[in-house]
Parts: sequence; structure tokens; C-alpha cells
Amino acid sequence: MLQRSYSIPTPHPNHFFQIIMATGKNGKTSEASSRLYQPSNRIVTLDEFIIRSEKDFEFATGELTGLLRDIGVAAKIINREVNKAGLVNILGVADGSDNASGDVQQKLDVYANEKLIECLKNSGECCAIASEECEDIIQVEPVFSKKSNYVVLFDPLDGSSNIDVNVSVGTIFAIYRRKSDNSGPATREDFLQPGIKQVAAGYVLYGTSTILVYTTGHGVNGFTLDPSIGEFCLSHRNMRIPENGQFYSVNQGYYSKFDLELRRYIDHCSDQNYGLRYIGSMVSDIHRILIQGGIFMYPSTRKYPKGKLRLLYECNPLAMVVEQAGGKAINTQLKRILEIEPKELHQRSTIAIGSPVMVNELQEFIERYAALPL
Repeated sequence: MLQRSYSIPTPHPNHFFQIIMATGKNGKTSEASSRLYQPSNRIVTLDEFIIRSEKDFEFATGELTGLLRDIGVAAKIINREVNKAGLVNILGVADGSDNASGDVQQKLDVYANEKLIECLKNSGECCAIASEECEDIIQVEPVFSKKSNYVVLFDPLDGSSNIDVNVSVGTIFAIYRRKSDNSGPATREDFLQPGIKQVAAGYVLYGTSTILVYTTGHGVNGFTLDPSIGEFCLSHRNMRIPENGQFYSVNQGYYSKFDLELRRYIDHCSDQNYGLRYIGSMVSDIHRILIQGGIFMYPSTRKYPKGKLRLLYECNPLAMVVEQAGGKAINTQLKRILEIEPKELHQRSTIAIGSPVMVNELQEFIERYAALPL
């Protein structure tokens, strides 16, 4: 009988010369981090990576570690359903019509939302949840009288309108430390915190391969799901976005509805022969930019004068990831995304995010052509 052997992919040559250090609470590299990031051919699973990194967290109680593992489990379940959606009658629009943000709900939106909530409730590592699909926050009952100190926000299936045509979709998540007293229920104020208060953020991309990318403020790492063993394995160490890029991502069909300064910048991108790449799934577009460089823009339009994307569920977590990888994220009023003070759970925002050189270039066009002083 032939035995199937498991081969370990050869890391990029640079990995043998890089020792990636995670900065600890005292500004020095922890011993655990040094061991963790030593280059080797050994498979490192998501669980192992998270557990070994726990000592770098300011509040190393194991709760944040448990939350990230819960999200990883939910991602595996969602991935399974996404990959067989056409076979199990889970494609198409859900019966419940629109979600809390006013977007049409897909069946997979509902499924992904339920599974994430279920996995996060099981462990009791968070005290409350906020989802793009739900109008209000969801309280989580304590498990074994555990007093949880974290809240989780997520977009369960970003880009789900593309699922019927087999385009990559993803899950986006953000984790905050609660502000309210943990002896009582969580409040909306626990969620209405600026992005700089995030203790962890990331996304899961369901595509030709399924990859989970996250940060806890000590760099960005990516884990690819190996279906043969059912584990997310470290595949992208210390991800860094290129300083500049040759691609821009925007829904150019709305060109005539954009402000003058955005139209001028898009004209500039075309004049420079930059490639237009727009998938219509923000996770997919951001992941490509994280790897290849470029800029993603979703400015205001006549229909969405404040922007369309949700600040808490999409902009903040992806801005944290991109900034931790060396990129930049601002809105079209030139405010840093992570410093915007949210007022509503489903607050919308404009965004320009990606390689720092290209974002700075856009900023110059806004300053030059904006009709009103900023």
C-alpha cells in the first residue's frame, strides 16, 4: 500500500536570515517570542503560535488567547460551508431581507453570523458581541461565573453578495478590552471605542486557500488552513506591505459621483498606468494590497455622503492590520481611521488604505483640489 507523505513547503529564502522579534511590555524582546520566531521548517499551528505569544500581552490571563482560538474554530466551520455552498442550498438571499446596516442579507451571512456567535458564546471568553448583521449588542452569559474582560465585533461574511459567482469572501474581526465594570453587563460604550484601543484585529479570507491574518499590535502574521490536518499553519511571517505600489482599487463605476479631488487622483492613477484591481470584496482587495502593494479607496458618493463601509466592523480592524504591516489608513477628511471617535454601532466612514506612499499621494490631491478647507 502506498503511503501518502506530508511535505513541508520551503520557506522564502529571506526567512532563514530574519529573526522576527515581538516587542514585549517592557520594550524588549521576550524569550518566548525569540524562540517562536526562529526560522525553521517545523510546522507552527495557529494554536501553538497564539499560546507562545501570550506572554507578550499586557493582560496575559489567557482570555485573549481563547478568543483568537474561538475565531479560528468558527473560521474552519464557515470555510467548510462556503466551499460546499452550491451543493447544500445555502446560496442566495436570506428570507430576513436586509441586515442592521441596510444591506441585503445572504443565506451565508446568516449562517456565518450564527456560527461566530455560537463559538464565542461557548467559551465565555468575551462578555458581549457586536455584529454587522445585528441591530444591537449581544450579551454573553458568563460561563462558570467567569468575568470576561473583552468584547468582539465582526463582519461575519464581507463581500457575500459575490458568493453566488464564486468570488472570494471573508470574515473581519476586532477585539477590545471592555471599559465598563466586569461585575455587570457590557454596555454600548465598550464597543464605541476608537480603533487605537483595539487589542487584536484581523480577517479570514476564504479563497483558493483559506488564510487567517491577525495582529495583536506586535506585527502581522498569516496562517493558511491545511485541509489535510484541519489546522491553520503559519505561512506568512511578519507581513509587510510594500512602501509603494502599481495598483489602485476603487469602484470606478461611481467615478462621476465622486468628489473632484478623488476624480483627479483616479485620473492620475490612470495616467501613471497603474493597474485597476477591484474585486468588490474588501477583504480580498486588502489582502492583495497587503501582499503586492497599492491603495484601496471607498470615498463618499451621492447615495452615501458619509461613506458606505462600517467604521467598527470593517475600517478599524483592517486599518489596524495594515498599519501594523507598515501601511496607512485615513478617511477622505484626512483623519487617521484609528483615531476617529465612533458615535454609533453601525457608523459609516470613507477610507483610503494601503501603501504609505500612495496614501500620502492621495492626501496631496485632496489638499490641492478640495473645494472646502479641511
